[in-house]
Amino acid sequence: MEITIKIPEGIEAELNDEVLKVKGPLGEVEKRFYHPKISLKKGGNELVIKTKKDTKKLLATLGTWRAHINNMFYGVTKGFEYKMEISHVHFPMTVSIDGNKILIKNFLGQKETREAKILDGVEIKINGNELTIKGIDKEKVGQTAGNIEQATKLFKRRDRRVFSDGIYITSKGEKQ
Repeated sequence: MEITIKIPEGIEAELNDEVLKVKGPLGEVEKRFYHPKISLKKGGNELVIKTKKDTKKLLATLGTWRAHINNMFYGVTKGFEYKMEISHVHFPMTVSIDGNKILIKNFLGQKETREAKILDGVEIKINGNELTIKGIDKEKVGQTAGNIEQATKLFKRRDRRVFSDGIYITSKGEKQ
């Protein structure tokens, strides 16, 4: 089976040794696509994903590769944006950016500062109780949001209905 994906206008795609580089108006994203039974080829203005066998696992992998490639095209043209809300009921926490880290101070009254890593190519803005995370690589934007959420994960013996302090994802989507 094979899947053909047309490269949209205004986007350049380059395939070298299983690494697909996609360039667009917002920037460049690259990702490695490797599977021993699946091949990715570029011909003209389209990408072709092929497999010799049609097993359920291989067909699922074809669909996954197609989704990743479409996300790359979408990212370099429009970009991705996640919004997060800083919620504190008991202790007011302060959130700041220091280089490639987010610093969370006074989480549940703790003296130690919690940190979350910001991945390369991701831009974060703090506006009151709202964080906006933007970037062209969907995986990096999502992982950065996940890092921030994990940094404010509650302890085991705290009731989430009472202690709703933390930083939570409120929306995922395209850049506005």
